[in-house]
Amino acid sequence: MVSRIVVHIRLCVLLLAISTLCTGQPYDDFPVIHTYGNKFFNSSDGMQFFIKGIAYQPQPEVENNLVENNLPSGYSYIDPLADPNLCLRDIPYLQELHVNTIRVYSIDPEKSHDVCMEALMQAGIYVLSDLSEPDTSVVRDNPTWDTTLLERYKQVVDSLQKYPNVLGFFAGNEVTNDITNTGASPFVKAAIRDTKEHIRKQGYRSIPVGYSSNDDLETRDYLDQYFICGNVTADFYGVNMYEWCGYSTYQTSGYKERTDHFKNYPVPVFFSEFGCNLVQPRPFSEVKALFGKQMTEVWSGGLAYMYFEESNNYGVVHIHPVTGEVVKLQDFENLSNGFRDSLPKKTSLQDALDSSTIQDSSLNVECPFNETNWNVSNIVPPTPDPDVCDCIQYLPCVSSGRSSDENYSDYFDTLCGDVDCSDISANGNDGTFGKYSFCTLDEKISLVASKWYFKHSSSSKECPYVGRYTEFNNGYIPHSRKGSAMCDVFEHNIRFSSKWSSRGPVELEIESESGIGDEMDIISDIPIPAKNEEDLPDVESESYMLASNAYGKTIQVKRVSLYIVFLILCAFF
Repeated sequence: MVSRIVVHIRLCVLLLAISTLCTGQPYDDFPVIHTYGNKFFNSSDGMQFFIKGIAYQPQPEVENNLVENNLPSGYSYIDPLADPNLCLRDIPYLQELHVNTIRVYSIDPEKSHDVCMEALMQAGIYVLSDLSEPDTSVVRDNPTWDTTLLERYKQVVDSLQKYPNVLGFFAGNEVTNDITNTGASPFVKAAIRDTKEHIRKQGYRSIPVGYSSNDDLETRDYLDQYFICGNVTADFYGVNMYEWCGYSTYQTSGYKERTDHFKNYPVPVFFSEFGCNLVQPRPFSEVKALFGKQMTEVWSGGLAYMYFEESNNYGVVHIHPVTGEVVKLQDFENLSNGFRDSLPKKTSLQDALDSSTIQDSSLNVECPFNETNWNVSNIVPPTPDPDVCDCIQYLPCVSSGRSSDENYSDYFDTLCGDVDCSDISANGNDGTFGKYSFCTLDEKISLVASKWYFKHSSSSKECPYVGRYTEFNNGYIPHSRKGSAMCDVFEHNIRFSSKWSSRGPVELEIESESGIGDEMDIISDIPIPAKNEEDLPDVESESYMLASNAYGKTIQVKRVSLYIVFLILCAFF
């Protein structure tokens, strides 16, 4: 009887899966936007797509009283696509603005976006999403491309990739904004490379990944060339453009010069932000030019900045602080009229190919040479690999936990004057990246402190800046102090000294894989769960890699016998 029930349940699950595959998601028929050459195209009719958009990112001080359950402690941003209270309230106003795209700067990948994304689809609105969030991004003055950033970017992609109205992802926003921080751009290029590779490996649809740049006079021409040169290129390029103020003109605003500059650009280019507010209310007279015949051969539209009125006076609506009522400002009416009256002439993909008016995105663009205003290596940082950083957990000194507003420059300045820190350094100007440069800040703190420990401590438990930045790792296993204090020394092999046992702890031998250590340690306090002893293989001669936490509570075996896998499968089937 029980077996019949099990079979019935499995059959029902199978039928449900088949039904899901046949019917699909309710938004499967929504057309995706493709890039081809220097233009966007709608997949349903093959016609060119122009972005008529607006930035849509509420700040906590504007919307926190209305966000579902309020803003959790520690959060520095509101995800506008995860709270139906916000998006369902605002979508009718977005439709009244005649927008077809919104840009969101931060989303929470752990939350569901189904309600908002499906409602946006019903309204015919696409989404351009930044991959970063305020506390996790490529910082221009101290750039890094590390395991934390990569994981964040991958999680955002995983969270949003299923929605066909995701137009693309921004891997960075104005990271290089003047000649003093041009060396930050290689880190954004690495982010583009690894995000695109993640999308490919996961088998997702080919969602474009691009960059949003500022319009700094001294660096802008280098930047737009850099992000389409070499082996790593952006799929689109956005410019935050604020040159047109009030009732300017195509010639006097600088739009003509910028349009001429991008005439042969090989990927779609658009205004990722626009809307100078020196004249208020903003007339948005630039909208007519942006979608006029002088610009549409080059530009693919743009996104006005921004929907919500804040202290900087760039909003088009005001949100009542108590009731949450949406009050339309004069800027709203002006922008709505501009988008409504703009009917850019579209070309079809086929016509563009036949007439050769579409730029070839496969052109081999040469990277800019280093000059006074551009000091950037064409070498990009390596892909972060958390496995390389895992060994740091075995070191004697570990990070004691950090405050988000803590400045660690004095810590590294002091210790790196005493020990070699080249293996954690990353320099986008000269293209040098240490082996552990992509490890987390906590791991770098631990590594540098442990180097200091081996240089200055004999047998004590003294770590530098103890209590402030570091603490002694009570799970540390002493090793020979011969040779370098590099993390490589602490990658160990585990050799089982007896059969796996169900009766209690198993003694393990720890041996230095690099051969530097002379000592052999015995661990006898790591319990390993096992079934009946006779069911398990003799693994006395097998070598495994230790991947426990700092206190030796868990073990991850990287190489497992097929026999064990077979036993596990049999247990379930």
